[in-house]
Amino acid sequence: MDGDEDSKAQIAPRGLVSSMQIALYLILVVLGIVGNGTVIGVVGESVVHEGASGKGSDIILVNMALSNLMVSLMRNMLLVLADMGVELYITKRWCRLLMCVWVWLRSVNVWSTFFLSAFHFQTLRRVAPTVGYLPGSRGLPVPLVLGLSLIWGLNLLYSVPACIYSTSGSRNSTETLMLVSSTTRPLLGCVWKFPSPYSGLAYATTSMVIHETIPIILMSITSLGSLCMLYAHGRTRTATHLTQNAPVIRRVPAERRAAKVILALIMLFIVSWGTSIISVNYFNYNRGSSAEFLLVVARFANTAFIALSPIVLAIGHRRLRAVIKSILTKG
Repeated sequence: MDGDEDSKAQIAPRGLVSSMQIALYLILVVLGIVGNGTVIGVVGESVVHEGASGKGSDIILVNMALSNLMVSLMRNMLLVLADMGVELYITKRWCRLLMCVWVWLRSVNVWSTFFLSAFHFQTLRRVAPTVGYLPGSRGLPVPLVLGLSLIWGLNLLYSVPACIYSTSGSRNSTETLMLVSSTTRPLLGCVWKFPSPYSGLAYATTSMVIHETIPIILMSITSLGSLCMLYAHGRTRTATHLTQNAPVIRRVPAERRAAKVILALIMLFIVSWGTSIISVNYFNYNRGSSAEFLLVVARFANTAFIALSPIVLAIGHRRLRAVIKSILTKG
C-alpha cells in the first residue's frame, strides 16, 4: 500500500514529537542496548566456559538478548535519529532489505521469548519426581539446537514478503498500514506497498494471529503450567521422595525461582506487546481521532520489553546479578 494514496493516515510529524518523548524513548533504547549487551556478555561467557555441559536456558537467554540487541541497533536507534531531525532516505532496494530484516528480527524476538518459557516447562517435566532424575548428558540437546534453528530459519521465510511488498516513499510519504513486526511509522522513507488494501489487511491480520496472538497465548499457558507443576512438586516432599529423588527435590526451589522470573518476563512481554497490538490494529481497522496517540503508545510499548527484560533477568539470574553488583560497587 503506497502511503501517498491516503493523506488521512498521516503519522505524527517529526516536528510534533515532543522533546520529552524523544528523551524518554532514547533512554529506553540506550537501556535496551546496554542491558542486553550485558546479558550477552555475562551469560554468554558462562555458556562458553561451561561448553556443551552448560545450561540450555542460558543459551536461550543469550539468543533472546541477541535478538533484542539487534532490534535496538537495527531499528530503534534509527527511530531515535529520525525523531532528532536527522532525515535519512534510502533506495527501494535497501528499503526492501531493511523491511525484511526488521520483520525478521521482531518475529525472532517473539518466538525466542516463547521458546524460553517452553524450554523451562519441558525441563520441569523432565526433572519431575514422578519421572526420576536424569543425569545431564554431554553435548547440546538436539531439541534446543533444532528449536533455535527453526526460530531463525522459519521467521526468515516469513519476512520474505517484506522484500516484495515494500518500497521507498517520498519525503512526504505516509503509511496506510502498520505491523507490530516492522515499524509504527515510515522509517528511512520505507513504506508497505501491497497490490490492494484487502491484501494488505489480510497480511496484517495473518501476522497478528501467527506472530503476535498465538505466541502470547502459548507462553501464558507454558508459564502458568510451570508454576503449577513446581508447586505440585513442592507438596510431594515425602520421606520416599527425599531418599529416592533427592537430587531432583533439591532443584525444585531453584526451578521455582527461575519459573517466577520467566513468568515475570512473559507478563512484561504480554503487557508491552498486547498494548502495541491493540494500538496498531486500531490504526489499521478504525482510524479515529486516537490513532495518532495510540501509535505513539505502540512505539514505547514495542521498546519497553527490550529495555526492561534485562532488569528482570538481573533480579533472578544469580551470576548476572553478582556481576552487576560488582560493577556498581567498584563504581
